[in-house]
Amino acid sequence: MRNLYYILQKEFLLIFRDKTILRLIFVMPMMQLILIPLAADYEVKHISMAIVDQDHSSVSHRLVHKVGSSSYFSIIATPPDYRAAMKLIESGEADILLTIPPNFERDLKTTGHTSLQLAADAVDGVRAGLGTSYALSLVRQFQKELGQSSLPSRVARPPVPTIEVTSANWYNPHVNYPAFMVPGLLAVLVTMVGAFLSSLNIVQEKEAGTIEQINVTPIRKSEFILGKLIPFWLLGMISITIGIIIGRVAFGLWPSGSILTIYLFSAIYLVGVLGIGLLISTLTESQQQATLLSFFFMMIFVLLSGLYTPIDSMPDWAQAIAAFNPPAYFVEVIRAIYIKGSGIRDLLPALTTLCGFAIVFNALAIWNYKKRST
Repeated sequence: MRNLYYILQKEFLLIFRDKTILRLIFVMPMMQLILIPLAADYEVKHISMAIVDQDHSSVSHRLVHKVGSSSYFSIIATPPDYRAAMKLIESGEADILLTIPPNFERDLKTTGHTSLQLAADAVDGVRAGLGTSYALSLVRQFQKELGQSSLPSRVARPPVPTIEVTSANWYNPHVNYPAFMVPGLLAVLVTMVGAFLSSLNIVQEKEAGTIEQINVTPIRKSEFILGKLIPFWLLGMISITIGIIIGRVAFGLWPSGSILTIYLFSAIYLVGVLGIGLLISTLTESQQQATLLSFFFMMIFVLLSGLYTPIDSMPDWAQAIAAFNPPAYFVEVIRAIYIKGSGIRDLLPALTTLCGFAIVFNALAIWNYKKRST
């Protein structure tokens, strides 16, 4: 423990002497967290939809077919009732829920007027808003097609049947884009700071020539890695705190769930992402190599994290890679806590996965450093 104490003391002295590192840790994330949510935007396709058909008529089947043939929607299930369909929304399997009421066709035949109901999972506000707009557009097209077709009727009816649609956005009722973007961006910025800075750490020792002196001391390999990890872990936790404060001050955002849950997941996630940085540091011999390798992985982390493009809309091969991408899980967790108010029980699979990443990457860093130093 005494050896670990001396390493930590040295690391903190080096960090606080280097003003550039402090700017990277605190100022850069602040600026990006404020500016990017105001500028970033994207289009969404392949929206998952569940349809509850309570009518089971020829007209309702035509509507289901109309929705399913659209490139914007993928019908994942046709549950028997609204309660079963809402479970798909709650679990995140479905983004949009379309409910076709009983007597849908009969009302169109007799009165020329009926209604549909749309419910959207608005955790992803952009996805929910665009999905609802696309669905409304499809219903209008379907309504026009009905007016032009020979829909039988026993009584006189208007030339064009009228369909009234009522919609509701769950969790993010006002489809607030920053409410969706800021938590995800916070997760990615913490990743950038943690992985990039820690990847330069051991390399600096190599370039300075001090790594040989450390290798002949009785310091254990695990103590050496922990001494490199803990300072940046603490700074990362401070960075998360600053990000939460910025979200509150700049955008009026505050987690719907427990803030302690955010810190729990952040603590575990930072251990994993710092392990990635330390592993990169043990694999490279110069800061230039470490920077280029970190940049390569950072691009993958960001683009396959679900920050800008929903993972479900990616090709199958990209989704397979994203399954091994730690930021993808952390982005999902932070958004769920902020917007849904999810707790540890709801996020237990992600917690298990992040713990696995933390163990594997740090074990690889310790093992690889030991291999190089013997």
